Amino acid sequence: LSVDSSWLRWQWRVREGSAQSASEATPLLSAEKARRSYNLRRQRVVFPNNSTFHQDWEKVSRSYPGNRIHTTKYTLFTFLPQNLFEQFHRWANLYFLLLVILNWIPSMEVFHREITMLPLAIVLFIIMVKDGLEDLKRHRFDKAINCSNIRIYPRKVHNYVRKPWKDVRVGDFIQVQCNEIIPADILLLFSSDPSGICHLETANLDGETNLKQRRVVKGFSQQEVQFQPERFCNTIVCEKPNNHLNRFKGYMEHPDQTRTGFNSENLLLRGCTVRNTEVAVGIVIYAGHETKAMLNNSGPRYKRSKIERRMNTDIFFCIGILFLMCLIGAVGHSLWNGTFEEHPPFDVPDTNGNFLPLALEGVYMFLTMIILLQVLIPISLYVSIELVKLGQVFFLHNDLDLYDEETDSSIQCRALNITEDLGQIQYIFSDKTGTLTENKMVFRRCTIMGSEYSHQENAKRLETPKELDSDSEEWTQYQCLSFPARWVQGPATMRGQKSAQPLRRCQSARVPIQGHSRQRSMGHYENSQPAVAFSSSIEKDVTPDKNLLTKVRDAALWLESLSDGRATKPSFSTTSSIADFFLALTICNSVMVSTTTEPRQRKVTIPPSTKALGMSLEKIQQLFQRLKLSSLSQSFSSTAPSDTDLGESLGANAPTMDSDEKDDSSVCSGGYSTDGGYRSSVWDQGDILGSGSGASLEEELETPAPGLAGPELCYEAESPDEAALVHAAHAYSFTLVSRTPEQVTVRLPQGTCLTFDLLCTLGFDSVRKRMSVVVRHPLTGEIVVYTKGADSVIMDLLEDPASVTDIDLEKKLKKTQARTQKHLDLYARDGLRTLCIAKKVISEEDFRRWASFRHEAEASLENRDELLMETAQHLENRLTLLGATGIEDRLQEGVPDTIAALREAGIQVWVLTGDKQETAVNIAYSCRLLDQTDTVYTINTENQETCDSILNCTLEEVKQFHEPQKPDRKLFGFRLRSKTPSTTSAAVLPEVGLVIDGKTLNAIFLGKLEKKFLELTGYCRSVLCCRCTPLQKSMIVKLVRDKLSVMTLSIGDGANDVSMIQAADIGIGISGQEGMQAVMSSDFAISRFRHLKKLLLVHGHWCYSRLARMVVYYFYKNVCYVNLLFWYQFFCGFSASTMIDYWQMIFFNLFFTSLPPLIFGILDKDISAETLLALPELYKSGQNSECYNLSTFWISMLDAFYQSLICFFIPYLTYKDSDIDVFTFGTPINTISLTTILLHQAMEMKTWTIIHGLILLGSFLMYFAVSLLYNATCVTCNSPTNPYWVMEVQFSDLTFYLVCFLTPVAALLPRF
Repeated sequence: LSVDSSWLRWQWRVREGSAQSASEATPLLSAEKARRSYNLRRQRVVFPNNSTFHQDWEKVSRSYPGNRIHTTKYTLFTFLPQNLFEQFHRWANLYFLLLVILNWIPSMEVFHREITMLPLAIVLFIIMVKDGLEDLKRHRFDKAINCSNIRIYPRKVHNYVRKPWKDVRVGDFIQVQCNEIIPADILLLFSSDPSGICHLETANLDGETNLKQRRVVKGFSQQEVQFQPERFCNTIVCEKPNNHLNRFKGYMEHPDQTRTGFNSENLLLRGCTVRNTEVAVGIVIYAGHETKAMLNNSGPRYKRSKIERRMNTDIFFCIGILFLMCLIGAVGHSLWNGTFEEHPPFDVPDTNGNFLPLALEGVYMFLTMIILLQVLIPISLYVSIELVKLGQVFFLHNDLDLYDEETDSSIQCRALNITEDLGQIQYIFSDKTGTLTENKMVFRRCTIMGSEYSHQENAKRLETPKELDSDSEEWTQYQCLSFPARWVQGPATMRGQKSAQPLRRCQSARVPIQGHSRQRSMGHYENSQPAVAFSSSIEKDVTPDKNLLTKVRDAALWLESLSDGRATKPSFSTTSSIADFFLALTICNSVMVSTTTEPRQRKVTIPPSTKALGMSLEKIQQLFQRLKLSSLSQSFSSTAPSDTDLGESLGANAPTMDSDEKDDSSVCSGGYSTDGGYRSSVWDQGDILGSGSGASLEEELETPAPGLAGPELCYEAESPDEAALVHAAHAYSFTLVSRTPEQVTVRLPQGTCLTFDLLCTLGFDSVRKRMSVVVRHPLTGEIVVYTKGADSVIMDLLEDPASVTDIDLEKKLKKTQARTQKHLDLYARDGLRTLCIAKKVISEEDFRRWASFRHEAEASLENRDELLMETAQHLENRLTLLGATGIEDRLQEGVPDTIAALREAGIQVWVLTGDKQETAVNIAYSCRLLDQTDTVYTINTENQETCDSILNCTLEEVKQFHEPQKPDRKLFGFRLRSKTPSTTSAAVLPEVGLVIDGKTLNAIFLGKLEKKFLELTGYCRSVLCCRCTPLQKSMIVKLVRDKLSVMTLSIGDGANDVSMIQAADIGIGISGQEGMQAVMSSDFAISRFRHLKKLLLVHGHWCYSRLARMVVYYFYKNVCYVNLLFWYQFFCGFSASTMIDYWQMIFFNLFFTSLPPLIFGILDKDISAETLLALPELYKSGQNSECYNLSTFWISMLDAFYQSLICFFIPYLTYKDSDIDVFTFGTPINTISLTTILLHQAMEMKTWTIIHGLILLGSFLMYFAVSLLYNATCVTCNSPTNPYWVMEVQFSDLTFYLVCFLTPVAALLPRF
């Protein structure tokens, strides 16, 4: 082990720093021991709430918030002012508030003051009610959470008492039982598990269903049955609250001022559920809103859509039109007043008899005209858009095609205001693993010491199109074998029910302890997926390779031949390497083992008689099973004693004993009795290996089939890769039996159980890209390091064959590495995920030095991550290669068709993955991202100058034959077709693809080569970026989004995709095998990649088309109606008078023309879903913003001006020189404009349903009903001119009908 350099550096750091002891050299321990001083600004100090520290606890806890949560935005007293304050942040509301204030000035009053306030008040009230209802729901949820009960230790009672969550304070002791939710972030001090382990389910936090392990703080694991809070006399110092779920560090200061460090493995987070652990006790570190779960709860994201940004620009154009019209009115009023030689009688002087100057009158008239024409700015448009988007989201959620039955999940919309952006996507950036693939890792093949084992039988099994139900498969296997019927049926089945199928883990036959069984509340999801993550039938059932199976048996026999404690010389034989290879697969992981759902007790005691009887029955049962004596087995089963369950004696994986109760090379196994108690049986080494004649008999018998020597083991893995390797080792009878923080037990093919002391575990991280475990071999006593990781990393850490003195061994090592590399390349070309397996043997002295260095790093608060990384690098070097594995991650169903459809829609698809290049390229061909006829350019370089020259050469070559694939350009909103190559050249020349790796991307970003890179990608139909880090993924998305000004979408399923998802215009998370971190950071969440096809091509197109045309219609409607008032000013001396009653004008926008646009924006379908899916090219209309752009806006404005001219001047010419009053003239104009606007809406509708017809007809009839009622009752509503009986008189005039029929026809004629 090369730790001398690190040890010397540590000693140098001590000498250069100060004359401190080793324990004081770290920044964590730099405080003086003589006195306690804490920096409360940088640290959190927690005193326990017990009799000893009660006074300190009272002083410090005041500065920490309680555990009551408030996710509401308002209180009963702050709701009205705070909500109004938030609403007036929208400048449109401020604009209308300013108009209301202006209308209250007498010299500028146009409408009645109350009438002017009504539209703004209604809009504010609707939004206020919506916000209030949403906040009320949050309040009820908070109340339910805060009133949940938990056991708290009160100092005065000296016992745990149930109290609500809201009473929990920092420093309190909390007792949590199995299946209870943790109320705050607590430091684990006690667990009923004998190993000091607490099992957690973090589904509420990150969506991951596999169990996590949390450990008791060092020094507290060896406690009595009950934890005594009054004996806890330590002070806790840790970091300030933050939102890092997987990062936590601090130390515990003991009364003698020694310190013990702890980390995230000792912290139980709020919201997690305790599983498989009867009791856990901890002290509260963070409470309430300072918990990591609450700090990560950001809620739905708010983004501004492209249409909203476009709409804000057009509103400024409307403001310009409004100011121009007001300016014309003000100038016209001044000119008209100038035509009078004397002041006209309607020009009233002030109290002093003075008249206002013409210029000042013009200013007043300008402001008055703003009040009159205020409807030109559509205030109701904002409310309508919010309602339309809610309707669109409702239909998204209820689309059965976007529902996944397997996971019982539908689409989630977490960003409610960007649904229309789904119809304008131009670039898609996708992860590969779990997004394009299933993330169900299946063991396919392996290579050991240069020999490749193809596993052809296993490959044939995987070629079946559908997975067989695992229950049926297991039952079929059981039926083919002969063994006792009672064993088949299980202890809970009746002996007469011979047709009953064996019970699985989620249907445990043992009587569960009440309240301690692992439960899930996910509908029928449990029926469709296994209860354990990464344990489907296709993942578990591995068919062994016949050639390798024979060698594995020989390796297992060789392994058993090693004498206990005898150190052997390093062996590089194939047999020993195969044994180490499968031991590494079994041991080098963090997989948890379980056989039942009940928690384990802390103390396990068994009567000797029960133990002996169980072992004797077990031995006899194994012999009968091996000899396949069916008749004898049946008779044996029928005569077995009723108080001893043979299935349990064979099956159960009970808690492992304490270290002083078991032999180093033995494993403890036990089970649960049918009466709910606990039983166990101890296998001695002699019993396992056999003795005397029994041993010779067993050697002559064939090896038992895997899985029949005990119950079904359940493996809880944190990643599918780990589960796949453990299942593969299990297929070769190297079975992981149990795992504790100190030991891991493996059962060999002959039944021997080896227990390895687990000295240290170096977990996998994205920087090292490997994992290592340090164990003590139970037979040789050697300290062995088993490492697995990415081939790009492991191959560089291997021992140099040239340093070996033995020439033959040197040649063998070189040959092994070369052949393994060849096999790795073969696996990658086949699209398999590759992992290298290596080992290393170190001496006791070297390990002791390294462990001391590691301990110092773990106890450090400052630079802890860097120190831990350094220690790992000093251990993981000079490795001996054992072999490699190839794991298949199959494509999801429908991925090739989805990618093909998206590309036909004009969307550029890029794949950004951290996988090996060969693997990613193979998947790219499989999913039709690349075609066999494509010209694929691969760039792999670390040098910036080399990268620059390669980009230049590639660009020159591509430019000679291809045109860039760019979207159509625009000039003032009008589309300009891009140049396209001729049909002949397009038919001959292949498409271009680009493949680059992470090192090349570094060279591009550091060398300022982004422009050339983007220019090259413009010629490519697809781009594949391999070996990308999460940061590089987000940088690529930002580069394309900002430099090309395109709409981007990122889709991924893992935590490493979060930054990419957040960088794109739209982020989509897939709720897959890697948890819910991507979903929580996304705008939309789906369960399958194939759902993206309908989400974009259908719903995206509909949402964009509906909302875009609705916005354009709103602008048209308001401008058309306001222009009627503007044309009238030319005939009333620009006096800001109106020919339409004020109430009629208010009702026009609020009631008569408000519902049709809403129905249009929610239900209209310009093209059917079938057509959109069959012709993906139709999606390009959204990419080019054809429904709403600068040209469509101005065309609608011109149309509005034209229609307003027709609607005003035809009635004007009809009633010219007549003696009708002003309202009799205005009523036909109002009726005509309403008819024209509604008919215009009807012409825009592409889909007609009963709802569309009823809404349009209802709006039209409502106008006449309200007008008749209003004109019949309003005698003096608007003195001196009143609309009394005007509509009733119009109904008796044939001219009214003729005008109302011909004018809309003339106005809408150009649209036909």
